[in-house]
Order: sequence, then structure tokens, then C-alpha cells
Amino acid sequence: MKKILPVALTAAAVVSGVSAAEGTPVVWGPCPADVAKPGLQCSTLELPLDYRHPDGRTITVAMSRLASAKPAQRRGVLLVNQGGPGLTGLGFPVSLVAAGLPQKVRDTYDVIGFDPRGVGHSTPMTCDMTPAQTVESVNPPFPHGPADVAKAAEAAKTVARQCTTSETAAVLPFITTANTARDMDRIRAALGEPKLSYYGDSYGTYLGAVYTTLYPQRSDRIVLDSSLGPEGYDAEALRSQGLGFETRFPDFAEFAAADPAQYGLGATPAAVRAKYFELAERLDRAPAQGYDGTTFRTITAALLRSDAALPALAKLWHKLDVNEPVSPATGSRAGSDNFAASYLAVVCGDSRWPQAVGTYQRDVAIDRVRYPMYGPYAANIRPCAFWPAPVEPRVRISGHGPANVLMLQNLRDPATPVPEALRLRVAFGDRARLVTADQGGHVAYLNGTNQCGNDAVSDYLATGNLLAHDTFCPA
Repeated sequence: MKKILPVALTAAAVVSGVSAAEGTPVVWGPCPADVAKPGLQCSTLELPLDYRHPDGRTITVAMSRLASAKPAQRRGVLLVNQGGPGLTGLGFPVSLVAAGLPQKVRDTYDVIGFDPRGVGHSTPMTCDMTPAQTVESVNPPFPHGPADVAKAAEAAKTVARQCTTSETAAVLPFITTANTARDMDRIRAALGEPKLSYYGDSYGTYLGAVYTTLYPQRSDRIVLDSSLGPEGYDAEALRSQGLGFETRFPDFAEFAAADPAQYGLGATPAAVRAKYFELAERLDRAPAQGYDGTTFRTITAALLRSDAALPALAKLWHKLDVNEPVSPATGSRAGSDNFAASYLAVVCGDSRWPQAVGTYQRDVAIDRVRYPMYGPYAANIRPCAFWPAPVEPRVRISGHGPANVLMLQNLRDPATPVPEALRLRVAFGDRARLVTADQGGHVAYLNGTNQCGNDAVSDYLATGNLLAHDTFCPA
């Protein structure tokens, strides 16, 4: 869930794999060229495609390791996931270090990344999509009325049919969060670890919640940053981004209005909000420089996820407003639909989405009133409406297990808004503690100025001392 715009991922050969039997030594070697970094090692595991038939067909899951420099202080392994779904993970350990992962955490663990099943250097998914389909399957055009929803439904139905008849269609039903969680436990076993610590952000919070629900006694220190609700990434979670956008946008409006001479977007937050609608409607009528109204809205939503991106967002708006040259909109690279295909496999395969086109037409109309800036887009129909039924029931997140879950949440998160995190916190009960940081943006740890939230996570991972109660970190 971390990204809005598709990112294409291509599969490539990795080092030879091993089985995931308990005690089988993992042979670490060089990483694929596109993720190779100093100190990062890679390997692969052969894992069951369908855990109901563990001796049947297998798939490959690629994993990486950034080893602790102090083996005597090492507690175990910290598996990490940066969300999506559909995003690669081999390079995520290095990205965390670059973002400022404290040395005391690095010394405590071997940090383990992995490309989830269906993604990147693991056995990959495809839906044989065209470049345009890779974008619109995840980001359908902004709907202005029922006819636009009906048109999007036809395109969504085509993509769903392609996914279920592609060369990887036999793999498709098993690219789910529950199976990825089972893969995680096989990774733990292959590494010879009795327990697994975990850090996951965005969609990675749901993956971590499912893992620690399925394997509570094999979970060590679990950190969930910017949480989805306990149902995961379903239709309602996507709709919640309408609320998240409205909650986060005032931060940008205040920023842009503070310098009207530079940005020219208005001298008050209300004027900046009005400029959003003006630009979106103008680009709906007459796209310019590769930006239509949908692209403008989705790029705005993407850049709202980070305070560091707000200046770039204001400059982009200004250039579009006065028709100055702008950088091309980022889209999917030609040649791969892997991100879009694996994203759809998970979000559509985890739970049953509404099937009636009329349901989406109604939701779009409702959210046009509730959350006019982004709500209609988030409520629009996706290929999930035409997906086969899930192969197993959704995992029910519960409070059964040790108190070892720390949740971190920004107060003004546009992608996973606070109400979603609160519902997950309730589902965990006494197992969890929630730290809420008074800042905006998506993904809180190592991604903002709130040191209180950063310290809570770092201290827990390094020491295991879970907070006694939920905590609010002021700005």
C-alpha cells in the first residue's frame, strides 16, 4: 500500500536455492545485480505453492541478509517488509540503514529482506497487461459519474480475465497474505531461529499481523508501522484513503499558502484547496504534458505521503498552473506488469470484494460528498470485483498470544488513516501497544521529525521493553 503509481519489477536469476526444512543451512551468496549492495547477501528457498499440499508444486522465494557486525550481541533475525503489496524487498534492509536504522538495532539482528511470493526475484506473477493496463488496473480513471464507473468495470473485467488465464494463472490463487506469512515461518525455520522478529510498514503491517496471529509463539518482537485495519487491504481499506487525503491535505495547504510568491497557489489554505479542484478539473478537460486529472490526483496523493516531498508537489502544481514544462509523470516501465499483477493477486485474493457494479456507483456517489478531493477515485471499481473467490477464509486477527506487538502511527496518514490503526489495536487487545505521533505522512519510523516515535521503535527492537500503555508523541 505504500505506493500508488505502479513500479515494474522484472525477474532475474538469483543464487541457487535450498529447501526450507528445519536446520537446513542457508547458503548465502551474491545478490542480483539490481539489488547488490555492500554487505548484502542473498539466497533462495524452495517453498510449497499450496500449503494444503506441502509436498506438491513448489515456488522460489528470494531473500537477503544484512548480517549483524557483532555476533556476540546478536539476538536473532529481524524480517522486514516495506508493504505494497507487490513491492520487492531484497534491498529493504539496506534502505532502512540508509534511512537511519540505529546501530543498536543493526547489532541486535541479522536484518532479513525478501521478495514475497509472486514478486520480483521470487516466482513472479504476470497478467499479460499492456503498459496502459498496468497503470489503470491499479489507478483507474477518476469517475465523474455512474457511466465512468461502468466504463472502468469493463476494463477491470478484462484485466481479471487476463490474470486468470495468463501463463502464471495456476500460481495466482496462492499469492495471498496468509501464504506469504507461512513463507515467513519457513524462512525462520531455514535460518535455524526459534523465533522471528519483524518490522513491516503499510501493507506490511497486515502481513505482520497475520504472521503473529498464525504463529504467536514463534513471534519475538513485532513492529507494525502505519497500519491497515484487521481485515487487511480490502475495498473499505482502499476507500479509507479518501478520508486520509482530506486529513493530510491541510498540512500541504498550510505549507503552500505560507509562500504564495514562490508557489502562486493562494495565500490561504482555503485558496490552495480551491486550486486543487481547479487544476484537477482543468486537466480532466484538457490534459497537458502527460498529466490528466487522474494523474494529477494520484501524484498529489503519492507526494502527500512525505513532508520532504511537499516542496516538489507545490512546484509541480505551480508549473501545471502556469503551463511551464514539467517532468513526465512516473508510470510503469515497459516490459513488466509484475507489480500490478502481484498487487492484484494479494488484494483481490485475500478477501471477497463487492461484485455488483451498482455498489461501486453508489460508493463513488457517497464519497464524492464525504471526501470530494479523493474519495470518488478511492471508491472506484477495480479488477477485484471480477476475481475468483478466495481459496481460504481471511485470517481473523485476535489477541491470542504474548504482549509483543508495537504499533506506530502518524496522526495524519493519508494512506492508512488513524481509524484503521485503532481498529487493529482493538483486535490485538492486550497483545499490542500503540504509539501515535503528531505528524503527517505515510510510514512514521525513520521518516519524519518525531523522535519520540522513532525512539519507541528502536528501543523496543533493541531491548524488548514494550511500553506499559499506549502513548501519544506530540509534535
